[in-house]
Amino acid sequence: MAVSPEFRDYVLDQLRAVLPVTSRAMFGGVGIYSRGTFFALIAEDVLYLKADGETRPAFESRGCRAFTPYGDKVSMSYYEIPADVLEDEDELRNWTRDALSAARRSKKK
Repeated sequence: MAVSPEFRDYVLDQLRAVLPVTSRAMFGGVGIYSRGTFFALIAEDVLYLKADGETRPAFESRGCRAFTPYGDKVSMSYYEIPADVLEDEDELRNWTRDALSAARRSKKK
């Protein structure tokens, strides 16, 4: 799950334009938090956002892949963000808001 420093810095800069974030190295990747809520991760230079039953259809309709750290048989509730979203501040704000909501709903369960 290697992450290049350049990609990590780029993603964090893009995210910081729309919300406060912190990051932590984890298992060779990067965990991303906003105000203590884990809502995104970077692995292999791909940004994944938290998804749940309410938000997963938006990812699937855009053909986004699920994060599968253990091969194709096991996926987690994180999906690759569409490439164009990372470049568009308004869209990024919407997608990260939805990812934070999904993460918060997950915490309540």
